[in-house]
Amino acid sequence: MASSNLIKQLQERGLVAQVTDEEALAERLAQGPIALYCGFDPTADSLHLGHLVPLLCLKRFQQAGHKPVALVGGATRSDWRPKLQSR
Repeated sequence: MASSNLIKQLQERGLVAQVTDEEALAERLAQGPIALYCGFDPTADSLHLGHLVPLLCLKRFQQAGHKPVALVGGATRSDWRPKLQSR
C-alpha cells in the first residue's frame, strides 16, 4: 500500500473520520516513514472489539512502510484529561 493513498483508504474503510490538515499529513507521509503509536490501559477490565480499530490502523501504516508502536502500560491512562460533567 502506498503512503500517498493511505489516508484515503483508511477513510474509505471508515477507520478515519476526521483529519485536521489532510494535505500536510499527506505531504509528511510522502517524505518517508513516520512513527506512530496507540496506547492501551492494562488496568481496564478487558480488551474489546473497539480496540480493533486503532490496531487495524497501525497495521495499515505498517503495511505502507511506517513504524507503528502499540503501547501497553499504566501511563496510557487518561487521568490527566478533564472529566466530562454530567448534565
